[in-house]
Amino acid sequence: MTTTSERRKTLNVLERLFAAEAAYLTAGGPGHARFDDIANCLTADVTLHQAESLPYGGVYRGPAGIERFMAGMSRCWSSLEFLEQRFVVEGDSAVVFNRGTLTARDSGRRLETQVMQLITVRGNRISEIRPFYWDTLAVARTLGLPEDRPSSRP
Repeated sequence: MTTTSERRKTLNVLERLFAAEAAYLTAGGPGHARFDDIANCLTADVTLHQAESLPYGGVYRGPAGIERFMAGMSRCWSSLEFLEQRFVVEGDSAVVFNRGTLTARDSGRRLETQVMQLITVRGNRISEIRPFYWDTLAVARTLGLPEDRPSSRP
């Protein structure tokens, strides 16, 4: 059973990560934004598993890998606004429901979407992230990508 204090610490690191992610995209990504606020939420061996069908899909390891992922995200999106977030924390695991709006960097088109994430926290830092997208096809359409294109990594 998770104590109130443990739950609060986990919620704190999750809230810091999501705020830092949104700020990073809004600031313009690499060369314009600081990655430190994101890195401070991560373990040295963090792993992120992104859907291969996304333009920034793949497995990213370590803070340097997460920074490469964020660079790919910032090439695609100019802003991320969280409209709703729900957190369920038990032990070292958290399930986070995010409903938000992304703005495509090249076209200015907006996408309201949902993502559920399974996140593992170790030592008050995030060690694994597994996002599950409601509609990856809507992401491709909003970004103006061909729907039958093979996945590619940044």
